Amino acid sequence: MRSALLLGMLALGLSSCTVSVRSNLGLVGSSSNLIANLRPDRGEGATYRVGEPLRLQVTTRTAGYLTLVALQPNGYATSLVRNVYIPAGTTVFPRPSDGVTYNVAPPTGLQRVRAIFTRVRPTSDLIFSGTYDGTRWNLATDEYVQPYAQADRDVQETYLYIR
Repeated sequence: MRSALLLGMLALGLSSCTVSVRSNLGLVGSSSNLIANLRPDRGEGATYRVGEPLRLQVTTRTAGYLTLVALQPNGYATSLVRNVYIPAGTTVFPRPSDGVTYNVAPPTGLQRVRAIFTRVRPTSDLIFSGTYDGTRWNLATDEYVQPYAQADRDVQETYLYIR
């Protein structure tokens, strides 16, 4: 009887453990799977201190054009690269040819980075102005990729924490 009670409690305790899978936040262009990987150099969800360098690794299944945009913890959005041609495989940003470094800056909190990839050269630039909430952020990038066939575009997102 005692072992049955113990096993029952153990089963109840383990049933409360869940595996959570992070969705791609309802991104419209994310179904074509052209971006195989997007992550900060320390891994998704890693913590960076203000002033530390950051590198972003992007792996694509085909050559194409990449735009990287960041949504800061205060809702302000910035473009890191726009319509940059990259070959299939892994590219680390910033690239040596970019002549820049990405150093983490305030404000502190959750930083989101979105990769927008198209097989064909985009006919316009994605320009951000002002602050964005999750809905406005999604609308801005969704509108940008709408002119491209679903098989020719992909949108993926990663995140990190700034302390």
